[in-house]
Amino acid sequence: MSKQDYYEVLGIAKNASDAELKKAYRRAAQKHHPDRNPDDAGAEEKFKQAKEAYEVLNNPQKRAAYDQFGHAGVDPGLGGGPGGFGGGGANFSDIFGDVFGDIFGAGGARAGGQRVYRGADLRYNLELTLEEAVRGTTVKIRVPTFATCATCEGSGAKKGTKPSTCTTCGGHGQVRMQQGFFSVQQTCPRCNGSGTVIGDPCADCHGQGRIKEQKTLSVKVPAGVDTGDRIRLANEGEAGENGGPPGDLYVQIGVKEHPIFKRDDANLYAEVPISFVTAALGGELEVPTLDGRAVLRVPPESQTGKLFKMRGKGVQPVRGGPKGDLLCRIVVETPVKLNSEQKELLRQLDKSLKDGGKHSPQHHSWLDGMKKFFTD
Repeated sequence: MSKQDYYEVLGIAKNASDAELKKAYRRAAQKHHPDRNPDDAGAEEKFKQAKEAYEVLNNPQKRAAYDQFGHAGVDPGLGGGPGGFGGGGANFSDIFGDVFGDIFGAGGARAGGQRVYRGADLRYNLELTLEEAVRGTTVKIRVPTFATCATCEGSGAKKGTKPSTCTTCGGHGQVRMQQGFFSVQQTCPRCNGSGTVIGDPCADCHGQGRIKEQKTLSVKVPAGVDTGDRIRLANEGEAGENGGPPGDLYVQIGVKEHPIFKRDDANLYAEVPISFVTAALGGELEVPTLDGRAVLRVPPESQTGKLFKMRGKGVQPVRGGPKGDLLCRIVVETPVKLNSEQKELLRQLDKSLKDGGKHSPQHHSWLDGMKKFFTD
Protein backbone atom coordinates (compact mmCIF):
# COMPACT_ATOMS: atom_id res chain seq x y z
CA MET A 1 0.00 0.00 0.00
CA SER A 2 1.40 3.40 -0.96
CA LYS A 3 2.29 5.80 1.81
CA GLN A 4 0.68 9.20 2.16
CA ASP A 5 2.83 12.22 1.37
CA TYR A 6 4.60 13.37 4.56
CA TYR A 7 3.72 17.02 3.94
CA GLU A 8 0.04 16.10 3.54
CA VAL A 9 0.15 14.04 6.75
CA LEU A 10 1.20 17.14 8.70
CA GLY A 11 -0.84 19.58 6.62
CA ILE A 12 2.06 21.86 5.66
CA ALA A 13 3.61 23.21 2.47
CA LYS A 14 6.91 21.84 1.11
CA ASN A 15 8.64 25.13 1.91
CA ALA A 16 7.42 25.13 5.54
CA SER A 17 9.95 26.39 8.07
CA ASP A 18 11.27 24.31 10.97
CA ALA A 19 8.98 26.20 13.34
CA GLU A 20 5.92 25.52 11.15
CA LEU A 21 6.92 21.86 10.90
CA LYS A 22 7.22 21.48 14.66
CA LYS A 23 3.94 23.31 15.30
CA ALA A 24 2.11 21.12 12.77
CA TYR A 25 3.50 17.95 14.37
CA ARG A 26 2.55 19.08 17.87
CA ARG A 27 -0.99 19.75 16.68
CA ALA A 28 -1.36 16.41 14.86
CA ALA A 29 0.26 14.38 17.64
CA GLN A 30 -1.81 16.02 20.35
CA LYS A 31 -5.01 15.35 18.39
CA HIS A 32 -4.29 11.68 17.61
CA HIS A 33 -2.24 10.58 20.65
CA PRO A 34 -3.37 7.11 21.87
CA ASP A 35 -3.72 8.36 25.46
CA ARG A 36 -6.37 10.79 24.26
CA ASN A 37 -8.07 8.32 21.90
CA PRO A 38 -8.23 4.97 23.71
CA ASP A 39 -9.48 2.03 21.62
CA ASP A 40 -9.32 4.10 18.42
CA ALA A 41 -7.12 2.24 15.96
CA GLY A 42 -7.55 4.95 13.33
CA ALA A 43 -6.22 7.65 15.64
CA GLU A 44 -3.25 5.46 16.62
CA GLU A 45 -2.38 4.93 12.95
CA LYS A 46 -2.54 8.68 12.26
CA PHE A 47 -0.32 9.27 15.28
CA LYS A 48 2.27 6.84 13.90
CA GLN A 49 2.10 8.51 10.48
CA ALA A 50 2.67 11.92 12.06
CA LYS A 51 5.67 10.60 14.02
CA GLU A 52 7.18 9.09 10.90
CA ALA A 53 6.65 12.24 8.85
CA TYR A 54 8.17 14.47 11.52
CA GLU A 55 11.21 12.24 12.05
CA VAL A 56 12.03 12.47 8.35
CA LEU A 57 11.23 16.11 7.69
CA ASN A 58 12.93 17.31 10.89
CA ASN A 59 16.26 15.89 9.66
CA PRO A 60 17.80 18.14 6.95
CA GLN A 61 19.51 15.25 5.14
CA LYS A 62 16.45 13.03 5.19
CA ARG A 63 14.20 15.90 4.14
CA ALA A 64 16.46 16.67 1.18
CA ALA A 65 16.43 13.00 0.16
CA TYR A 66 12.66 12.80 0.56
CA ASP A 67 12.10 15.99 -1.48
CA GLN A 68 14.25 14.53 -4.31
CA PHE A 69 13.34 10.83 -4.26
CA GLY A 70 10.15 10.61 -2.22
CA HIS A 71 9.69 7.62 0.11
CA ALA A 72 12.36 5.68 -1.83
CA GLY A 73 14.97 8.09 -0.49
CA VAL A 74 14.24 7.44 3.18
CA ASP A 75 12.47 4.06 3.50
CA PRO A 76 14.93 1.17 4.17
CA GLY A 77 12.56 -1.21 2.46
CA LEU A 78 12.73 0.90 -0.68
CA GLY A 79 16.46 1.47 -0.73
CA GLY A 80 16.69 4.26 1.80
CA GLY A 81 17.91 4.04 5.39
CA PRO A 82 21.35 2.59 6.15
CA GLY A 83 23.48 2.84 3.00
CA GLY A 84 21.19 5.61 1.74
CA PHE A 85 19.84 8.72 3.44
CA GLY A 86 17.54 6.89 5.86
CA GLY A 87 20.06 6.23 8.65
CA GLY A 88 20.72 8.78 11.36
CA GLY A 89 21.29 9.44 15.00
CA ALA A 90 17.79 10.62 16.01
CA ASN A 91 15.50 8.30 17.95
CA PHE A 92 11.89 8.75 18.93
CA SER A 93 12.57 9.30 22.62
CA ASP A 94 14.41 12.51 21.69
CA ILE A 95 11.58 13.62 19.45
CA PHE A 96 8.96 12.81 22.07
CA GLY A 97 10.75 14.76 24.78
CA ASP A 98 11.27 17.74 22.49
CA VAL A 99 7.75 17.96 21.12
CA PHE A 100 5.57 16.66 23.95
CA GLY A 101 7.33 18.20 26.90
CA ASP A 102 4.51 20.65 27.56
CA ILE A 103 1.55 18.98 25.88
CA PHE A 104 0.64 16.40 28.49
CA GLY A 105 2.22 18.11 31.50
CA ALA A 106 1.02 16.65 34.77
CA GLY A 107 -1.18 14.17 32.91
CA GLY A 108 1.82 11.98 32.07
CA ALA A 109 4.57 13.21 34.39
CA ARG A 110 6.66 10.84 36.48
CA ALA A 111 7.26 10.67 40.20
CA GLY A 112 9.70 8.12 41.55
CA GLY A 113 9.66 6.18 38.25
CA GLN A 114 5.85 6.01 38.08
CA ARG A 115 3.51 7.75 35.67
CA VAL A 116 1.33 10.11 37.68
CA TYR A 117 -2.00 11.42 36.51
CA ARG A 118 -3.90 14.51 37.56
CA GLY A 119 -7.37 13.75 38.87
CA ALA A 120 -10.40 14.50 36.72
CA ASP A 121 -12.26 17.79 37.04
CA LEU A 122 -15.83 17.48 38.31
CA ARG A 123 -18.98 19.49 37.62
CA TYR A 124 -21.86 20.10 40.01
CA ASN A 125 -25.11 21.78 38.89
CA LEU A 126 -26.38 24.10 41.62
CA GLU A 127 -29.91 25.53 41.37
CA LEU A 128 -30.64 28.77 43.21
CA THR A 129 -33.70 30.94 43.70
CA LEU A 130 -33.54 34.43 42.23
CA GLU A 131 -33.29 35.87 45.74
CA GLU A 132 -30.31 33.63 46.59
CA ALA A 133 -28.55 34.53 43.35
CA VAL A 134 -29.08 38.26 43.82
CA ARG A 135 -28.15 38.43 47.51
CA GLY A 136 -25.53 35.67 47.64
CA THR A 137 -25.61 32.66 49.89
CA THR A 138 -23.61 29.75 51.28
CA VAL A 139 -24.73 26.28 50.25
CA LYS A 140 -23.60 22.85 51.40
CA ILE A 141 -23.36 20.27 48.61
CA ARG A 142 -22.58 16.55 48.54
CA VAL A 143 -20.33 15.44 45.71
CA PRO A 144 -19.57 11.84 44.64
CA THR A 145 -15.86 11.59 43.89
CA PHE A 146 -12.73 9.45 44.05
CA ALA A 147 -10.48 10.21 47.01
CA THR A 148 -7.05 8.90 47.93
CA CYS A 149 -7.34 5.62 49.85
CA ALA A 150 -6.39 6.31 53.47
CA THR A 151 -5.48 2.68 54.15
CA CYS A 152 -2.71 2.41 51.56
CA GLU A 153 -2.14 6.18 51.20
CA GLY A 154 -2.74 5.93 47.49
CA SER A 155 -0.17 3.25 46.72
CA GLY A 156 -2.74 0.54 45.97
CA ALA A 157 -0.67 -2.01 47.89
CA LYS A 158 -1.68 -3.79 51.10
CA LYS A 159 -0.66 -1.94 54.25
CA GLY A 160 2.91 -2.81 55.14
CA THR A 161 3.84 -3.69 51.56
CA LYS A 162 4.91 -1.65 48.55
CA PRO A 163 4.44 -1.95 44.80
CA SER A 164 7.41 -3.58 43.09
CA THR A 165 9.22 -2.27 40.06
CA CYS A 166 7.85 -3.67 36.81
CA THR A 167 10.42 -6.07 35.35
CA THR A 168 9.14 -5.64 31.82
CA CYS A 169 9.83 -1.90 31.54
CA GLY A 170 12.28 -1.53 34.43
CA GLY A 171 10.00 0.99 36.14
CA HIS A 172 9.82 3.38 33.17
CA GLY A 173 6.22 2.63 32.24
CA GLN A 174 7.26 2.51 28.58
CA VAL A 175 8.76 -0.20 26.41
CA ARG A 176 10.74 0.48 23.25
CA MET A 177 10.17 -1.38 20.01
CA GLN A 178 12.40 -1.18 16.96
CA GLN A 179 10.60 -0.68 13.65
CA GLY A 180 13.17 -0.22 10.91
CA PHE A 181 15.20 2.81 11.86
CA PHE A 182 12.44 3.99 14.21
CA SER A 183 12.65 3.43 17.93
CA VAL A 184 9.02 3.53 19.03
CA GLN A 185 7.98 3.89 22.65
CA GLN A 186 4.73 2.33 23.81
CA THR A 187 2.92 1.96 27.13
CA CYS A 188 4.12 -1.09 29.00
CA PRO A 189 1.45 -3.81 28.63
CA ARG A 190 2.23 -5.34 32.03
CA CYS A 191 2.01 -2.31 34.32
CA ASN A 192 -0.12 -0.12 32.00
CA GLY A 193 2.38 2.70 32.25
CA SER A 194 2.59 2.91 36.04
CA GLY A 195 6.12 1.50 36.23
CA THR A 196 5.18 -0.71 39.17
CA VAL A 197 3.27 -3.92 39.81
CA ILE A 198 1.14 -4.54 42.88
CA GLY A 199 1.59 -8.10 44.12
CA ASP A 200 -0.64 -7.83 47.21
CA PRO A 201 -3.40 -5.21 46.58
CA CYS A 202 -5.07 -3.14 49.27
CA ALA A 203 -8.35 -4.71 50.40
CA ASP A 204 -10.15 -1.37 50.63
CA CYS A 205 -9.36 0.08 47.21
CA HIS A 206 -8.53 -3.22 45.43
CA GLY A 207 -5.22 -1.89 44.19
CA GLN A 208 -6.63 1.31 42.68
CA GLY A 209 -5.18 3.67 45.29
CA ARG A 210 -8.50 5.55 45.28
CA ILE A 211 -11.92 4.92 46.76
CA LYS A 212 -15.31 6.29 45.81
CA GLU A 213 -16.91 8.45 48.46
CA GLN A 214 -19.33 11.32 49.05
CA LYS A 215 -17.88 14.49 50.43
CA THR A 216 -19.69 17.54 51.76
CA LEU A 217 -18.45 20.94 50.68
CA SER A 218 -19.48 24.47 51.59
CA VAL A 219 -19.88 26.68 48.54
CA LYS A 220 -19.88 30.44 49.02
CA VAL A 221 -22.01 31.97 46.24
CA PRO A 222 -21.24 35.67 45.67
CA ALA A 223 -24.10 38.14 45.26
CA GLY A 224 -25.20 38.84 41.70
CA VAL A 225 -24.45 35.49 40.05
CA ASP A 226 -26.61 34.40 37.13
CA THR A 227 -27.36 31.28 35.11
CA GLY A 228 -24.20 30.09 33.34
CA ASP A 229 -21.73 31.42 35.92
CA ARG A 230 -19.22 28.93 37.34
CA ILE A 231 -17.53 28.78 40.71
CA ARG A 232 -14.18 26.93 40.76
CA LEU A 233 -13.21 25.00 43.86
CA ALA A 234 -9.51 24.22 43.40
CA ASN A 235 -8.32 20.69 44.24
CA GLU A 236 -11.84 19.49 45.11
CA GLY A 237 -12.14 17.20 42.08
CA GLU A 238 -11.10 13.56 41.85
CA ALA A 239 -7.86 12.44 43.46
CA GLY A 240 -4.91 11.93 41.13
CA GLU A 241 -3.37 8.54 40.43
CA ASN A 242 0.05 7.47 41.72
CA GLY A 243 0.38 10.63 43.78
CA GLY A 244 -0.78 12.99 41.03
CA PRO A 245 -2.53 16.27 41.95
CA PRO A 246 -6.32 16.32 42.37
CA GLY A 247 -8.60 17.92 39.83
CA ASP A 248 -10.91 20.88 40.40
CA LEU A 249 -14.65 21.07 41.06
CA TYR A 250 -16.70 23.49 38.95
CA VAL A 251 -20.06 24.52 40.41
CA GLN A 252 -22.38 25.49 37.53
CA ILE A 253 -25.03 28.02 38.52
CA GLY A 254 -28.63 27.77 37.36
CA VAL A 255 -31.30 30.23 38.55
CA LYS A 256 -34.89 28.99 38.86
CA GLU A 257 -37.79 30.86 37.28
CA HIS A 258 -39.40 33.43 39.55
CA PRO A 259 -43.20 33.83 39.79
CA ILE A 260 -42.98 37.64 39.55
CA PHE A 261 -39.64 38.82 38.18
CA LYS A 262 -37.68 38.06 35.05
CA ARG A 263 -34.00 38.94 34.99
CA ASP A 264 -32.04 40.44 32.11
CA ASP A 265 -28.44 40.97 33.23
CA ALA A 266 -28.66 43.64 35.96
CA ASN A 267 -32.31 44.61 35.33
CA LEU A 268 -35.48 42.99 36.57
CA TYR A 269 -38.82 43.02 34.73
CA ALA A 270 -42.31 42.56 36.18
CA GLU A 271 -45.82 42.73 34.77
CA VAL A 272 -48.22 44.71 36.97
CA PRO A 273 -51.97 44.29 36.37
CA ILE A 274 -54.02 47.43 36.96
CA SER A 275 -57.74 48.09 36.79
CA PHE A 276 -59.47 49.98 33.98
CA VAL A 277 -60.31 52.78 36.42
CA THR A 278 -56.70 53.18 37.63
CA ALA A 279 -55.47 53.23 34.04
CA ALA A 280 -57.97 55.95 33.12
CA LEU A 281 -57.81 58.14 36.23
CA GLY A 282 -54.33 57.35 37.54
CA GLY A 283 -53.42 56.21 41.01
CA GLU A 284 -50.85 54.62 43.25
CA LEU A 285 -50.04 50.91 43.45
CA GLU A 286 -48.00 48.90 45.89
CA VAL A 287 -45.55 46.66 43.99
CA PRO A 288 -43.05 44.08 45.28
CA THR A 289 -39.27 44.46 44.87
CA LEU A 290 -36.42 42.28 46.07
CA ASP A 291 -35.80 44.89 48.78
CA GLY A 292 -39.40 45.02 50.00
CA ARG A 293 -42.51 46.92 48.92
CA ALA A 294 -42.49 50.11 46.88
CA VAL A 295 -45.11 52.54 45.56
CA LEU A 296 -45.68 52.85 41.81
CA ARG A 297 -47.42 56.03 40.65
CA VAL A 298 -49.51 55.50 37.52
CA PRO A 299 -50.44 58.69 35.61
CA PRO A 300 -53.95 59.14 34.13
CA GLU A 301 -54.69 57.72 30.67
CA SER A 302 -51.98 55.05 30.89
CA GLN A 303 -52.09 52.29 28.28
CA THR A 304 -51.19 48.60 28.46
CA GLY A 305 -47.48 48.02 27.82
CA LYS A 306 -46.22 51.27 29.31
CA LEU A 307 -42.97 50.76 31.25
CA PHE A 308 -42.18 52.42 34.55
CA LYS A 309 -38.58 52.40 35.76
CA MET A 310 -37.77 52.07 39.44
CA ARG A 311 -34.10 53.00 39.64
CA GLY A 312 -31.73 50.90 41.73
CA LYS A 313 -34.30 48.18 42.42
CA GLY A 314 -32.58 45.61 40.20
CA VAL A 315 -29.43 43.51 40.67
CA GLN A 316 -25.89 44.43 41.65
CA PRO A 317 -23.77 42.54 39.04
CA VAL A 318 -21.26 40.05 40.44
CA ARG A 319 -18.48 41.49 38.27
CA GLY A 320 -19.10 45.09 39.34
CA GLY A 321 -20.83 48.02 37.72
CA PRO A 322 -23.95 50.00 38.61
CA LYS A 323 -26.97 48.36 40.16
CA GLY A 324 -29.77 47.63 37.72
CA ASP A 325 -33.38 48.84 37.68
CA LEU A 326 -36.80 47.29 38.11
CA LEU A 327 -38.96 47.86 35.02
CA CYS A 328 -42.69 47.49 35.63
CA ARG A 329 -44.89 46.90 32.59
CA ILE A 330 -48.53 47.68 33.28
CA VAL A 331 -51.30 45.50 31.90
CA VAL A 332 -54.86 46.90 31.95
CA GLU A 333 -57.11 44.12 33.17
CA THR A 334 -60.58 43.66 31.74
CA PRO A 335 -63.14 43.17 34.52
CA VAL A 336 -64.82 39.74 34.62
CA LYS A 337 -67.95 38.18 36.18
CA LEU A 338 -69.94 41.44 36.04
CA ASN A 339 -73.47 41.60 37.40
CA SER A 340 -76.32 43.22 35.49
CA GLU A 341 -75.95 46.58 37.21
CA GLN A 342 -72.23 46.77 36.39
CA LYS A 343 -72.87 45.82 32.79
CA GLU A 344 -75.48 48.55 32.47
CA LEU A 345 -73.09 51.13 33.92
CA LEU A 346 -70.46 50.14 31.36
CA ARG A 347 -72.97 50.49 28.53
CA GLN A 348 -73.81 54.00 29.75
CA LEU A 349 -70.12 54.84 29.97
CA ASP A 350 -69.52 53.50 26.48
CA LYS A 351 -72.40 55.61 25.08
CA SER A 352 -71.06 58.66 26.90
CA LEU A 353 -67.57 58.15 25.50
CA LYS A 354 -68.87 57.76 21.94
CA ASP A 355 -70.98 60.91 22.22
CA GLY A 356 -68.30 62.97 23.87
CA GLY A 357 -65.51 62.93 21.26
CA LYS A 358 -62.27 61.09 20.69
CA HIS A 359 -61.51 59.23 23.90
CA SER A 360 -59.83 56.31 22.14
CA PRO A 361 -57.02 57.77 19.97
CA GLN A 362 -55.48 54.39 19.16
CA HIS A 363 -58.84 52.98 18.06
CA HIS A 364 -59.51 55.95 15.77
CA SER A 365 -56.01 55.75 14.30
CA TRP A 366 -56.56 52.07 13.59
CA LEU A 367 -59.91 52.76 11.89
CA ASP A 368 -58.34 55.47 9.76
CA GLY A 369 -55.56 53.12 8.71
CA MET A 370 -58.02 50.36 7.87
CA LYS A 371 -60.12 52.70 5.68
CA LYS A 372 -56.98 53.85 3.86
CA PHE A 373 -55.90 50.23 3.31
CA PHE A 374 -59.18 49.27 1.60
CA THR A 375 -59.47 52.43 -0.50
CA ASP A 376 -55.88 52.48 -1.88
